[in-house]
Amino acid sequence: MQGLFRILVWLLRVVVFIALFGLAIKNDRAVELRFYFDQSWQLPLSLVVLVAFAAGAALGLTAAFATLVRQGRDLLRLKQKPADEGRQQEGH
Repeated sequence: MQGLFRILVWLLRVVVFIALFGLAIKNDRAVELRFYFDQSWQLPLSLVVLVAFAAGAALGLTAAFATLVRQGRDLLRLKQKPADEGRQQEGH
């Protein structure tokens, strides 16, 4: 059963890759990115979309990192708390 699931996951990955690759090929025209001070770049649309996606993913991971660190610290504190309480009760 697990082997079938693994094959289905790889099949889905291949289908998504082919769809995204076809989309990139169809959108290969250059777009102009205009910046301040009359600067502009000519880049393929697929590259602009890829860079925007990567920047958004990086920003999202950065925003989630602080929460993950705080939750990890809280988890360690909660794991250590029962051991500390057990030592205090033995001392009485």
